Amino acid sequence: MADIIQLLPDHVANQIAAGEVVQRPASVVKELLENAIDAGSLTIKLIIKDAGKTLVQVIDDGKGMSVTDARLSFERHATSKIRNADDLFLLNTKGFRGEALASIAAIAHVELKTKQEDDEVGASIVIEGSNITSQDVVVTPKGTSLSVKNLFFNIPARRNFLKSDTVELRHIIDEFYRVALAHPNIAFTMYNNGSESFNLPISNYRQRIVNIFGNKTNEKLVPVDEDTEVLKISGFVGKPEYAKKTRGEQYFFVNNRFIKSAYLNHAIASAFDGLLKSGTHASYFLNLTVNPQTIDINIHPTKTEIKFDDEHTLYALLRSAVKHSLGQFNIAPVLDFERDANLDTPYSYSNSETKPSTPSVTVDRSYNPFKEETSFKSTPQPQKTSYKKESTEHWESLYVGVESKSNVTQQDFSEVQFESEQATASIFSDDNQIEQVHTTYQLHNKYIVSTIKSGMLVMDQHRAHQRVLYEDFLKNITVKESVSQQLLFPLELHFTTQEVVIIKELKDDLESTGFIFSNFSTESLEITGVPVSVPESEVSIILEQLISDVENEVPDSHFSATDLLAKSMAKSLAIKTGQSLEKNEQEHLVNKLFACKEPNVSPTNKTTFITMSVDELDKKFI
Repeated sequence: MADIIQLLPDHVANQIAAGEVVQRPASVVKELLENAIDAGSLTIKLIIKDAGKTLVQVIDDGKGMSVTDARLSFERHATSKIRNADDLFLLNTKGFRGEALASIAAIAHVELKTKQEDDEVGASIVIEGSNITSQDVVVTPKGTSLSVKNLFFNIPARRNFLKSDTVELRHIIDEFYRVALAHPNIAFTMYNNGSESFNLPISNYRQRIVNIFGNKTNEKLVPVDEDTEVLKISGFVGKPEYAKKTRGEQYFFVNNRFIKSAYLNHAIASAFDGLLKSGTHASYFLNLTVNPQTIDINIHPTKTEIKFDDEHTLYALLRSAVKHSLGQFNIAPVLDFERDANLDTPYSYSNSETKPSTPSVTVDRSYNPFKEETSFKSTPQPQKTSYKKESTEHWESLYVGVESKSNVTQQDFSEVQFESEQATASIFSDDNQIEQVHTTYQLHNKYIVSTIKSGMLVMDQHRAHQRVLYEDFLKNITVKESVSQQLLFPLELHFTTQEVVIIKELKDDLESTGFIFSNFSTESLEITGVPVSVPESEVSIILEQLISDVENEVPDSHFSATDLLAKSMAKSLAIKTGQSLEKNEQEHLVNKLFACKEPNVSPTNKTTFITMSVDELDKKFI
């Protein structure tokens, strides 16, 4: 029998390896930026065209490479970072696998220009699909310039899996944020399709955060600083009142490397326990410095997951450090046992002596409640007559009008009893004479129970209201006949640069729903009108939810963009679970739901109501 196992060709092996390292253009951006940082650069420039599908170029002023190193850098498992397996647990650099450039070169057109400081000329290498097409001597500045063009040109199937340009650009910006936040001592510049998107000068950590997320972020930050033998924590957490419904501004860095850790994220959440509204998440930008021997970075191809030697200790230290900072800066309530008791005394009495004084009681000894007869004519209660024996001269006047009052009281009771008999009689009248009324009942402030001809209907109030609002917004956006209410004072909202860009792209559709925008800047926008159904206090929440939905699921077609906008606004404005509704509100919601085109499901294709027939109810009692 012939042998069936064979070695893969190098170009096929490189393409398979590229599937682990390069998932999308953002993966190329991450690898190239990390290589530039390892080269000791002080200035790094990132150039993007067509969301990285056409061009990803990184230019740095690092130490550069020799001709031999430039050629070897594209070989598989060629690296200058490690010499043996033990070095994997002593890493202080970014790229160490030696797979990045080889994988990128296997699926793209790559052009490398590099020069060391002491050399007069540099080297230029052009590679297409792992094949070196040219190698020349060029005049180039000190450092390295690496251009990656036509990503996945030889793997069309992988290229088809890429999302729209907006989605891919969002992922590139996320990687740019992560690298830039980890290294505030390096200047970063990013260009997208010829225009400058970010210009981040060398600064401290707080300034870097503000430069990325906007000037309004500065007032939201609370410093965290803790240094122990096991762990050093530095950075900032966001104040609870600025918590968002999304997890966008949550960054962990371990030894200047961005990581994702649900376990450590839970430590932050527990530190904010009792301070956040339900469904919101605190922002944090935390740097953790640990001994490289206590972590294992080499457990995931993208190196965003790290295994810690003692996670429980890190959890406790991180939670305590954040709690301490929140209490130290009066963000969280604390018990202060060293409070000066003199603070309880008003300032005006701080130096005066307090003299005890006995309260005085004055009595009007000449007061006689029986002195005036008129005071008892309107009061049919003679109880006090037995306690005053000195005034018995006009005792008959106490009972004047009592008999007539008693008769009136009896007459009143008889009338009430007569009305009650009439109401009781109407209840037990013939059933055919009573008009049947459909009634509703709210169950646990979550479901609305209503009677139908065949039995009973149970409706989810949140999903049902989503369907009603969704179809209303979709109609308004499509027909462009929405009603807007003008605000007495313009509403100014602050967002990051990229969030403002997203809102600008959706400006026309938002105006079709009733929003009116008067001014846009790089980090803020001004609203002068909102839809009639939208409270002013909900505007910022709606836009934040909309931005989150767009970032996670940006559609390609205009119709899909309209659909997503209607879904997002309906989700934000729908009646929440736990909200009590009046009878007329319950009936109105039921009627509005069944007036919709598709009342059976919510905008997210979840069931809005169920029905139960009388026969099904009867079977429950068998």
